[in-house]
Amino acid sequence: MAASIKHQLFFPHPPEAVWEYLTNAELMELWLMKSDFLPVAGHEFQFRINPIPSFDFDGIIYCKVLEIDPFKKLSYSWKLRPGDGTINVDSIVRWELQPTDKGTELLLNHGDFAILEHLGIFNAMNEGWLKNMHKILDRLNETTHGTTSI
Repeated sequence: MAASIKHQLFFPHPPEAVWEYLTNAELMELWLMKSDFLPVAGHEFQFRINPIPSFDFDGIIYCKVLEIDPFKKLSYSWKLRPGDGTINVDSIVRWELQPTDKGTELLLNHGDFAILEHLGIFNAMNEGWLKNMHKILDRLNETTHGTTSI
């Protein structure tokens, strides 16, 4: 499938601060979902949420860290299953951080869909990724202004 999800968002924060939200499992839970992520190439991990029967999704996202270049790039596989051992989404999530004079441009590319059996999942992920990127921004802004502790 040729489609991909692409979003870009500016953060008035250094790449190191944004990177923490992309690679620290405790912080990831605040904006994405619970996981056993470790920032190590080859590490297999899972994100977990409640099952979504309407999308034929068991609530577990099966992932593997493919590339990690601290403060610059992160990519991992992203596979969904209906619970019967088959795969109904097989794709790759790529994050790129570009430092600027005033902060960081965060680019997301969720693509390389080898399998995508439900268009509703694609649409939900498209909306969800942008909302989640804004959650990171909100958390960083709150932390910077001293209203929230990490």
